[in-house]
Amino acid sequence: MSLGERLIKLRKKAGLSQEEVADKLNVTRQTVSKWETDASLPDFDKIIPLCNLYKIESNELLTGNKIEKESVETLNEEKDNKSKKVLILSISIFLYFIAVTLLITGIAAFKMNPIIVFGIFLLICGLSTCMIIYSSIMYKKHNKPKEITKEDKVYKQIDEILSIITVIIYLIISFATMAWNITWIIFIIYALVSRIVKLIFVLKGDNNEE
Repeated sequence: MSLGERLIKLRKKAGLSQEEVADKLNVTRQTVSKWETDASLPDFDKIIPLCNLYKIESNELLTGNKIEKESVETLNEEKDNKSKKVLILSISIFLYFIAVTLLITGIAAFKMNPIIVFGIFLLICGLSTCMIIYSSIMYKKHNKPKEITKEDKVYKQIDEILSIITVIIYLIISFATMAWNITWIIFIIYALVSRIVKLIFVLKGDNNEE
């Protein structure tokens, strides 16, 4: 479809005559007629007024390729959701740090009641976990799952190595100290480190997309 044919289609869709278009653009009716018959092209300073008149983007007017507004809005929404997810994940990791620090130092350093310390610890961990689950559900992508990237593969390998090292350290320390009632904290530390690594890869993915 030529530019002239698109102009005719857009004018009819807007319910305007050539005289009305000419009046709105401060040109003659003959000029509008020449545009629509491809006898001449609109001047550069008339492109934007034409787009505003017909409520379209310049790309659609000149090439006929319509940019879907919903697609642009979806991309913006996904970018905003990813930023929110990173923020919530960062706060959750910080809360895990606080919980572990409280559990380790609360009883020994501050002589706090162990039951109270453990209760606060579980409360903070529960809150952090709920925040992570909430962000995963509320801010998940609506488009088709993307292909596994190199960063995803690297993160998976790192996480597998971390899990193996964690189990080894747990068994060594537990058998050496026989403090099985305390050494399980190592798995909480592993979860915390895993979340930090995941956050790093998420931020790296955002920088690559930009």
